[in-house]
Amino acid sequence: MIPRLAAICVWMTLAAPAGLAQEQHPYRPGVDVLDYAISITLPDTGATIQGDASLTVRRTASLDTLVLDLRDLRVTRITVDDRARRFRRTDSTIHIPLPPGDTGAFRVRVAYGGRVTDGLIVRRDSLGRWTYFGDNWPNRARYWIPSVDHPSDKATVTWSVRGPRGRTVVANGSLLETRMTGTGRNSRVVTRWRQSQPISTYLMVIAAAPLVRHDLGETACGLTDHRRCVRQSVYVAPESRPILPGNFAQADEIVSFFGATIGSYPYEKLAHLQSTTRFGGMENATAIFYSNAAFRPGGRGPGDGLIAHETAHQWFGNAVTEREWAHLWLSEGFATYFAALFTRHARGDTAFRAEMTRMRRIILDDTIAVPRRPVIDTMETNLFALLNRNSYQKGGWVLHMLRTQLGDSAFFRGVRDYYAAHKHGTALTPDLRARLEASSGRDLRQFFDQWLRRPGYPELDVVWAADSAARMIEIGITQAERFGAFEFPLRLALTDSAGMTRRVEFAVPAQTESRLVLPISGPVARVDVDPDIELLARITVRRQ
Repeated sequence: MIPRLAAICVWMTLAAPAGLAQEQHPYRPGVDVLDYAISITLPDTGATIQGDASLTVRRTASLDTLVLDLRDLRVTRITVDDRARRFRRTDSTIHIPLPPGDTGAFRVRVAYGGRVTDGLIVRRDSLGRWTYFGDNWPNRARYWIPSVDHPSDKATVTWSVRGPRGRTVVANGSLLETRMTGTGRNSRVVTRWRQSQPISTYLMVIAAAPLVRHDLGETACGLTDHRRCVRQSVYVAPESRPILPGNFAQADEIVSFFGATIGSYPYEKLAHLQSTTRFGGMENATAIFYSNAAFRPGGRGPGDGLIAHETAHQWFGNAVTEREWAHLWLSEGFATYFAALFTRHARGDTAFRAEMTRMRRIILDDTIAVPRRPVIDTMETNLFALLNRNSYQKGGWVLHMLRTQLGDSAFFRGVRDYYAAHKHGTALTPDLRARLEASSGRDLRQFFDQWLRRPGYPELDVVWAADSAARMIEIGITQAERFGAFEFPLRLALTDSAGMTRRVEFAVPAQTESRLVLPISGPVARVDVDPDIELLARITVRRQ
């Protein structure tokens, strides 16, 4: 996802909203939800809904009570395997006694309703039309869906949405049917969608608004799990139709690039929607939501970088999901870096290096998360505070350094193996490390601990002095004490007075002072440190 730019710095310092404290895995011991079948009745106006959710649940251990997340809404009836059950209600959970049994699957049905205050965002648009958009990240599905609301529990989902005419309903997966019920003023439209691959609850959404569809056609042919091609489309408010396809003309190339680089596209379709939520972009499985602000009249819609970022999430974050919130970089860092790799593919190395330079500057300028917290932040309890420059830009830079140090062949082979091994499941950072170690034959424990479990980055003062008579150059490297000493390879470019450049690489040890002496054949006019933009560091260079 991409937070709205005006809000990202605010979220980092706000207190955690109610219900957003970080839970420790396993979130619900002994429970595995296999499938949700959710029926939602939307009103003509306002935020009062009626819901009926059937959950297929498997017991993975002896369990006498099922606990589901559901905030505030009224629960009127619960059945377990079609038998009515008494239950205990709190303001945020439902406690359902279960019949005896060690393991096995059962079906729980929850009838509920009321005024939704979050999760499903209900608003009037600028023309006064009522709109409904799911907005569940990180654990806000519980405001409108009875669920095990944690990324570690993934399930398939079927949506059945009943609402007034004049609204287009889009949801996860494939469209099963659209049909009319009733007559006259009582007529309603029932729309059913089916997501047949398991996803986390934060990705389960509907959109119900006066949307029109622009078909992008069959894309990324031969690079999908389910059909020969990926059907892509864009849904916008009628007044936004003139800007289409705009930047979505690149949607085919984006999915094709990721499909060829990572692995086949994992879902049935990919829809891009104009929406109203709290995020600038949100990667909901098969139904990406973009902020209204991106669809300005006369514009081209969301930028290709945003489209690439949210599309990359279909692989990383959606198909392979971080099992614990502390490992959010496995979603946001991957999406950030693979969007940059698409820039390289589409525009070349110069644009890519400019993007990595921009990302590095964002990291070095940060005064909130990067200098104080590690990327894998197990202490943070405000989940919105994890939407920071550690999870996005620094996470992306960690992948960049892995690629440059391991080489393209080992890096992409390891990433593809990681994706294939955990597709439609969950993963933690050690799972990625294991695949990259296998592909490269290198022990990466020190690298992962240094860059992901420590705050900050190297701060280098590089001083050089050349002695033409002695035909040598001495380079001294001092690491500042603020974040401690790091270990890393450092590339140098030595340029002589004729403009000829010689590149050398130095393995800098994890110590405050390092010294390198190199032979030279003539005068050195300039020393460039990290000329290829491969190291996350603050670097100053001085000639002595």
